Amino acid sequence: MANESLVITGMGAVTPLGIGVSSYWDNLLRGVCGIDSISRFDCSDLPVRIAAEVRDFVPEDHLEKSVLKSTSLFMQFALVAAEEALAQSGLDLSRYAERIGIIFGSAMGGISAISQTAQHFVAGRSKKVSPHFVPSVTSNMGAAEAAIQFGIRGPSLTVHTACSAGGDAMLTAALLVKSSMCDAVLVMGGESIVCDLAISSLAQAKALSRDNDSPKTASRPFDAKRTGFVIGEGGGALVLEKASFASLRHGEILADFTGYANTMDAYHITAPHPEGLGAARCMQLALAEAKLKPSDIGYINAHGTSTVRGDVAETVALKRVFGTAMPPVSSLKGATGHLMGAGGITEVIACVQAIREGMLPPTINYEYPDPECDLDYIPNVARPAVIEAAMSNALGFGGQNSSIVVTRHREQES
Repeated sequence: MANESLVITGMGAVTPLGIGVSSYWDNLLRGVCGIDSISRFDCSDLPVRIAAEVRDFVPEDHLEKSVLKSTSLFMQFALVAAEEALAQSGLDLSRYAERIGIIFGSAMGGISAISQTAQHFVAGRSKKVSPHFVPSVTSNMGAAEAAIQFGIRGPSLTVHTACSAGGDAMLTAALLVKSSMCDAVLVMGGESIVCDLAISSLAQAKALSRDNDSPKTASRPFDAKRTGFVIGEGGGALVLEKASFASLRHGEILADFTGYANTMDAYHITAPHPEGLGAARCMQLALAEAKLKPSDIGYINAHGTSTVRGDVAETVALKRVFGTAMPPVSSLKGATGHLMGAGGITEVIACVQAIREGMLPPTINYEYPDPECDLDYIPNVARPAVIEAAMSNALGFGGQNSSIVVTRHREQES
């Protein structure tokens, strides 16, 4: 069973570029930017006043009132993405309920709801805290709500590994399937940290761009004039299952899920290892799991957050692994901002789409080359390319590293 191959049969996305995989992907290829001035609350006193919000998301259009009462926005994004992914997969949820698991990934969970509720309570605007407050900010409730909504009764885990949580959720799902604890897993990621607490802290850490007057160009991955990342929000979901199970039920296979790895830098709580040692080892392990050589990878979706040190460290790590076999590389965060726990999943979706549609998404806002970031970053314009395999990196605070490899589906020999 350990050698059982894994496949992706469903994908869902809620992003600042649109709701649904089709809208998300089309706008990525068009070079649309989802970053703008914050609209959700008055942020005039904050040093950072820009973010990539999901502006066209009306929760009532997607979820029942009973669900809205006990969920925060980060869960709602993930639930809507999950519904899309499950619908595409064609899984018979009633028939296989006990053999389907759920893994939920999030970096900061319900921090926005915590911030808002605390402000109202301390200011005396509310003398009571809703009984729905604790469920709405507890991250595992995202998976619990999905289980209730879709009738899934298999194993469930919630992953909190900072910005690598989406990738690590996929790794955890793969381990569950390969251990025979289930036949399929709904992998979900959700994030919404557009609030004063998170913005103030990250701004004081000098992690965020302060280009408040130029939101559309504030996130500039690998560009010499980058000044920090921009907070994004959204949800992503994948259905991951045994190839034999998908074949048995005649499910359409979108891609093979072939490689995955997780490592730690053991270096610093927020800064990446300057030589990219942990990230490089993570990519090497993912390639080994996929039984691929560096030259087999046709596209890399970089973490590429637009921070000065982070982009250099990742470039160094990529060179360690790929050397002269370096494929084209892009970061989507100029367009989407940093979706954190959701981004690890939505960026793997972009890799699957790149394989299936023969187009590589660009790194937008790339204008000024940086001598320390000297790879082919697919600047500004999507590029046609026929590729067989792609890698996605998600690197988080604490030195968390995640690498995922997906490949074009190949029928297994009997």
